[in-house]
Amino acid sequence: MEALIYHFKIIMGEIDAPVGEVYHSVEGGNGELGFYLISDGGRTPYRLHFRRPCFIYYQAYSEMVVGTSLSDAIVILSSMNVIAGELDA
Repeated sequence: MEALIYHFKIIMGEIDAPVGEVYHSVEGGNGELGFYLISDGGRTPYRLHFRRPCFIYYQAYSEMVVGTSLSDAIVILSSMNVIAGELDA
């Protein structure tokens, strides 16, 4: 176990990240999940931002419900499969 911990510390803890910015996305269950990372050359990121898919496509909800009844607005929101935890910015 000690050897595994030592190996992990060498591989993960002793390397400085290069200076720069990077955006990488993967396909999630509800859409594109993106990661934006800014590094200042240290071992921890200067800034890390997640682009969550529900937060992005929920922005269209207000335009989707224009002219509909309340029952239609509820069905439209249900069909979007919004995860409430992803709506905080």
